[in-house]
Amino acid sequence: MAWASGGWFSDLWIVSVFSKGGIVMWPILGCSILSVAISLERGISLRHDNIINHDFLEDVGKLSSKGEFDLALRACATHDVPMARIVEAGLKRSRFGVLEIERAIEAAGSHEAMLLQANLRGLGVLANLTPMLGLLGTVMGMIKAFNVISESGTGNPGLVASGIAEALITTAAGLIVGIPTLAMYHFFRSRVDRFTYEMEEASLQFVEDVQYAVGDSKGRGPGPGATDEV
Repeated sequence: MAWASGGWFSDLWIVSVFSKGGIVMWPILGCSILSVAISLERGISLRHDNIINHDFLEDVGKLSSKGEFDLALRACATHDVPMARIVEAGLKRSRFGVLEIERAIEAAGSHEAMLLQANLRGLGVLANLTPMLGLLGTVMGMIKAFNVISESGTGNPGLVASGIAEALITTAAGLIVGIPTLAMYHFFRSRVDRFTYEMEEASLQFVEDVQYAVGDSKGRGPGPGATDEV
């Protein structure tokens, strides 16, 4: 590679190894950059306070249990987090009864759960793609080595070693990128699953607060927002 053929830059160990890996090292490098970028983005986005705010849940729960749905909606508007959007969807259907609230919350919860998995599929693709690229580089390196043997025999081991080195370097590079990427994929998947479970639990508690406000079928009188459907 001409860019690494001279100067102090070519003396760096990592640059020397990269240049010996051949052209396949470039897509592997691109995959590594994408993997780091997605991991950083998911690490920032999937923080607990960015998904579920317990102070918000406590406030909106108190307001909903008192039947103060308008104030609860205002509280939702001030929090741009998935849990707030789920609660907001339910509150907007409060005048139609608890059943409609549950349906709205279920639909909004499914939508937010899908959004939490954004970019994770790409991370999974990168985790599987980079070892395959390393394998491709291995095949190309071995083809190069055997071409040298077929043309000049084994009299020049340095030329043969160049192709073998290219094969081994790309394999190692693909695994070095693919293994951590796969680990991060499963880490973020488990985090999303945990947040989804917590949102389901919080949604059930919210519905109970609303039921307390509008009354139930066991003798509690209808509260604010109750309709004939409840």
